[in-house]
Amino acid sequence: MTSEQAVLQEERLSPFLRVTLRIWVKTYRSIISLISPFFDFLVRLFVAQAIFRSGAVKLSDWDTALSLARFEYPVSWMAPETAALVGVMIEIVAPILLLFGFFTRGAALAILTLLAVSQIEYVLIDLNLWLIAILGWYVLRGAGGFSFDRAVAGGLGGSALPFARPVMRFFQFLTAKVAPAWLLAVRIWLAVALFMVAGLLDVTESDMFFPVKSFAGMSSVVAIGFAVFLIAGMIIPLTGLALIIVLSTLAVMGLHPDLTLYPMLLFGLMIIFGSGYLSVDRMISGWLESNILFDRKYEDVPEHWPHIVVVGAGFGGLACVNKLKNLPVRITLIDRHNYHLFQPLLYQIATAALSPADVATPIRGLFRNDGNVHVLMGEVGSVDSAAQTLTYGQNSLDYDHLVLATGASHSYFGKDEWAPFAPGLKTIEDGVSVRGHVLRAFERAESSNDPERVKRLLTFVIVGAGPTGVELAGAIAELAHHGLKDEFSRINPAQAQIILVQSGDRILPAFPENLSAHAAASLGNLGVDIRLKSRVTDIAADRVKIGDDIEIDTETVLWAAGVIASPAGQWLDADTDRAGRVAVDDHMRVAGHKNVFAIGDTAGSNAWDGNPVPGLAPAAKQAGVYVANYIQKQLLDDKQIAPFRYKHQGSLATIGRKSAVADFGFMKLHGALAWWLWGAVHVGFLSGMRNRISVLVNWIWSYFTLQLGIRLITGKDSGA
Repeated sequence: MTSEQAVLQEERLSPFLRVTLRIWVKTYRSIISLISPFFDFLVRLFVAQAIFRSGAVKLSDWDTALSLARFEYPVSWMAPETAALVGVMIEIVAPILLLFGFFTRGAALAILTLLAVSQIEYVLIDLNLWLIAILGWYVLRGAGGFSFDRAVAGGLGGSALPFARPVMRFFQFLTAKVAPAWLLAVRIWLAVALFMVAGLLDVTESDMFFPVKSFAGMSSVVAIGFAVFLIAGMIIPLTGLALIIVLSTLAVMGLHPDLTLYPMLLFGLMIIFGSGYLSVDRMISGWLESNILFDRKYEDVPEHWPHIVVVGAGFGGLACVNKLKNLPVRITLIDRHNYHLFQPLLYQIATAALSPADVATPIRGLFRNDGNVHVLMGEVGSVDSAAQTLTYGQNSLDYDHLVLATGASHSYFGKDEWAPFAPGLKTIEDGVSVRGHVLRAFERAESSNDPERVKRLLTFVIVGAGPTGVELAGAIAELAHHGLKDEFSRINPAQAQIILVQSGDRILPAFPENLSAHAAASLGNLGVDIRLKSRVTDIAADRVKIGDDIEIDTETVLWAAGVIASPAGQWLDADTDRAGRVAVDDHMRVAGHKNVFAIGDTAGSNAWDGNPVPGLAPAAKQAGVYVANYIQKQLLDDKQIAPFRYKHQGSLATIGRKSAVADFGFMKLHGALAWWLWGAVHVGFLSGMRNRISVLVNWIWSYFTLQLGIRLITGKDSGA
């Protein structure tokens, strides 16, 4: 379809219907995409346990297995003992392979063959038929996301192994072209069984090939209705769900209760993967793709759709794009990095607890299935709001709406000359650099013959006692006491002195006083020296000066005292506050710019009951979603929505092993319970299942072994 045809087709739909359809369809597909790998694994688990259990029972009673083999595996060219051994081995090994998704197609085919032989030659049971229908799907499509086969498929396809490329191409052909035919065959197979239940068909040896008994008790009218929908392939997700409900009801009534699970699994596969060829659903999906979704590639997206440019792929920017992508709009997401960074765990890179890949997710991978999202790597240099253009590098871009989510960087309060001696934590490069700096201090202390320098090297000063400073202090203390224990022969890392400097009268000033006190006590238990009402007045390569007369000899200073917003305000020549945050109105629009929005650390908003919105990830995400909702309302009826109001969801900070503080307003926690809650929240907020699993595994390993596995020093050593 040409772009002109797309425009004409869209004009036949009202804006409300066009927007609503796209939101519904995209939301449904997002949900299916999320649950698909989990459900796929669940199906393999249940099928594997059913077959494995049969094999285990036979293996435990070999005489019975041998007797059964004469009937269950009647292979004329094979001795009964050999047939029994082969059959039991398949029932033991193949389910394990199926469960882990290793040689999935071969394992599924082996089990399917055994079940088919048993069904034809031994006992006619519907269970075999349901399992055959499920296993046929895995023979043709293979395992889903949580499988060994899927993990290595890309590498095998381009490897030099003999026959690897043609085999992988054949498997791709089965997945793309033949698996949908299996879904069509399953629909027809089920429809025939339902017609037989309704008395409209009489098939010879029906019990051998069709699960008629599983539908016993279903009324003829209901059976015919389901059969018609299945043959037409129409609204299969609802049809499959209805069949699950009906069969569950029949099971509750006492009819074939043992068979309910496997029909449910098959219907679930149909709900998730569709109806296959020759179906109304497939035709509707094609129409939606050509007229509503345009998700194949960015070039297919209609040019008349509003163009929204989002600058920054932090929490606010991603939240905004994730909401906007469901609308009929073109989106360009620009960031100077090609990854989204989970900044709350950046300090764990700096203290050797996690690797950079654990807390960063490639941006392109997040939107690979969204054709209306265009991701660009570049650094914005200027914005011309009159012409509605921006520049990045040597390129320029037009926009209809601009969302600035550019975050913040370190602020040294006018003392930028301190930056080389007191790095902060805002980027992966910062985290890796600080990790090298901290670990290098211990290495230099081990090789030094000067006791004074050893003491200076083992003194770590953290400036600023907000959440980042407190978490850094606790993590370095644990690194010294546990992570590096028994690793050095001349020095004792546990003798390291960690000093936390705070200009205010308590640490964690944004938390209630009692939680600040608990945090201070926890740091004290780790040996952290807290200096309150202490203002840093100078930082050099080998010392920190506090006030007028206190000097601390150290070669490691970490900055966690303040931030300043990006230069977004300068691009627009807009009003900013002392921290560089852009002044915005009640709808997060930059003052004087109707179609330019600022969110997150970029915006100076007083939407927290008249108070400044804090620079927290939840605040940025709420603002991003709000701006997307605002634009959606503009697309529908050009009316404004209610002003933005920040809803505080709580504050969390961890101090060390089994110690944290949590403030949810109505509930305040500290100690081990808060620590477990902190871990659960942070794992849940990470982007990508791989990152969640990796972080969780690393934390479990560190918790039980008291070891940190990322103790790598990278980069050039500028000192001695």
